Amino acid sequence: MRVYPPPPPPRSSYHLFIFLLLLSLFPLSLLARPFVLVLSQDDLKDVQNDDASPLESDSSWDDDDFGGTHVKSDDELDPGSWRRLFEPSTSPVSPSLDAYYTAVDKMISASTHGDSRLMEESAAEIEAAANTEGDPHARSVLGFLYGMGITRERNKAKNFLNHYFAAEGGNAQSKMALAYTYSRQDMYEKAVKLYAELVEIAINSFLISKDSPVIEPIRIHNGAEENNEALKKSRGEDDEDFQILEYQAQKGNAGAMYKMGLFYYFGLRGLRRDHSKALMWFLKAVDKGEPRSLELLGEIYARGAGVERNYTMALEWLSLASEHGLYSAYNGMGYLYVKGYGVEKNYTKAKEYFEKAADNDDAGGHYNLGVMYLKGIGVKKDVKIACKCFIVAANAGQPKAFYQLAKMFHTGVGLKKNLPMATALYKLVAERGPWSSLSRWALESYLKGDMGKAFLLYSRMAELGYEIAQSNAAWILDKYGDRSMCMGESGVCTDAERHQLAHSLWWQASEQGNEHAALLIGDAYYYGRGTVRDYDRAAEAYIHAKFQSNAQAMFNLGYMHEHGQGLPFDLHLAKRYYDQALELNPAAKLPVRLALASLWVRKNYADSFLVHIIDSLPEVYPRVEAWAENVIMEEGNATILTLFVCLLTVLYLRERQRRNAVAAAAGALEPNEHVVAAAGR
Repeated sequence: MRVYPPPPPPRSSYHLFIFLLLLSLFPLSLLARPFVLVLSQDDLKDVQNDDASPLESDSSWDDDDFGGTHVKSDDELDPGSWRRLFEPSTSPVSPSLDAYYTAVDKMISASTHGDSRLMEESAAEIEAAANTEGDPHARSVLGFLYGMGITRERNKAKNFLNHYFAAEGGNAQSKMALAYTYSRQDMYEKAVKLYAELVEIAINSFLISKDSPVIEPIRIHNGAEENNEALKKSRGEDDEDFQILEYQAQKGNAGAMYKMGLFYYFGLRGLRRDHSKALMWFLKAVDKGEPRSLELLGEIYARGAGVERNYTMALEWLSLASEHGLYSAYNGMGYLYVKGYGVEKNYTKAKEYFEKAADNDDAGGHYNLGVMYLKGIGVKKDVKIACKCFIVAANAGQPKAFYQLAKMFHTGVGLKKNLPMATALYKLVAERGPWSSLSRWALESYLKGDMGKAFLLYSRMAELGYEIAQSNAAWILDKYGDRSMCMGESGVCTDAERHQLAHSLWWQASEQGNEHAALLIGDAYYYGRGTVRDYDRAAEAYIHAKFQSNAQAMFNLGYMHEHGQGLPFDLHLAKRYYDQALELNPAAKLPVRLALASLWVRKNYADSFLVHIIDSLPEVYPRVEAWAENVIMEEGNATILTLFVCLLTVLYLRERQRRNAVAAAAGALEPNEHVVAAAGR
């Protein structure tokens, strides 16, 4: 997703700035740039509430915007998913899918063991199922194989065609892949249509009262090193902290019981979701007087999650929760009255409950009121009020509010039509769909040391447009090399294939705001790693990272200006970039000082042998490295070594200037002394 914050409009008393920090709902990594949505008064479209609008004509508005109804299993929502290979299900498999799952199972096993023969066998079976039987799910996997170049030459055209026909056949993951492809090419008309369909699936699992916690994919690295802190919290039942919590819960701690229920209900901290265990812990917590479990029990009975659906019991639990000050429970109660589930349909009462939630600063309450005003349910239809309600809810991180704002940007109702913005918002919500489970399975494999399986799963997820998966897959390739079990056109990936694939993944991640990825792309072009050396494209990548206020990128651009590599030779611009790097990161003080010393030498001793010596050091460095490989370990140190020599040279030259100045002063004084002596005689 190529999304950048738009520039702020001119200052005016007539402009209304509304900052919706999507970071509050979708906490991106520190390596990815936060996305900020800025709306001005111009975005707030003037509409007549009784005018004909896309609300009536656009089928996307005919769905249940309150959510929570017609709950389906993840297998139904994401047909052809690999879920049953990682989370055994009791639901029967259609005989027509037996061959498909057998082939996919072989593919996953081949990636674990680096078995190229088994991979070729599985790929042949998948291709047969796709082309002979027309299985859309096999077509989806075949598209993935062409996109990755597994057992065949990478082919973007065949990758696209297979995903296109798979999407037509109902495969949701191919729809995600196509939507991401369209958005990268700025084909927003097509991208927004697919993302809108996918969001309808994603919101099916959202809760009716409180907000679901965001289960963000884990970034397994923080740039150069493994992200140990995040990984430690994702080891599921093997995590020491979880074991302590479980022990406390077993000893009767009500708060621990509630947390155990949360972890199992949502699948947090690397745990597999288990609604039966969640129900057990919530009931135990209630018996111990823990009020927060009341609301979750209402959710469980309303959705029939692990129990038979019972709206009457759901209302009882939610009512008890509201009496204990859990105001978000009013949303669930209002929802039941809007739908007439377990009670007689009553819009007036529903509105009262939603208002109680909103009056207590609950984002869900604002959202639900927005839906009522948007559709004129129990109130006079007012799109402006609805839009304001959605903005308040979105600003508080309500996911369904982002969905409604996306639809407004999509259809031009309430907000001016803006397909790029609609695409961006739809994508953020769609990424919470059931296909996000790929990240959990990939992480489990990674923690078990199964790099091949982890890489395969992250690669599949990367194709769907997840920036973190793109970054993780690329990092595994760079970090583990042959251990990544990367499969290429003719067996295990060659070094060239691995570098090219990592380059492609880093580039996609950089497009979505990952500054570390942009730096790595710049380094690849600068040093010619996995690609042809190209200073111009290196400079382009560093500039991309610079826009994300990256100090390293600033420094690199200064160096390229200083040497005229990919950028015009300009010592003034070089100094400006070096200074900016220091402003952004005080830790860059030493390299910046050395770089400024190099600039001083170039300015004062241009074309001298000193400059030639400085410029020759990076070329000499590889030979020196072979002699001192245990001392100097990284390519980047060549620059530091060069600049350090510059500093020593500057100190030497300045000392020589000082001595010359002293000598000159002494020489100027001697004639005056002779004059004085003569006068005395």
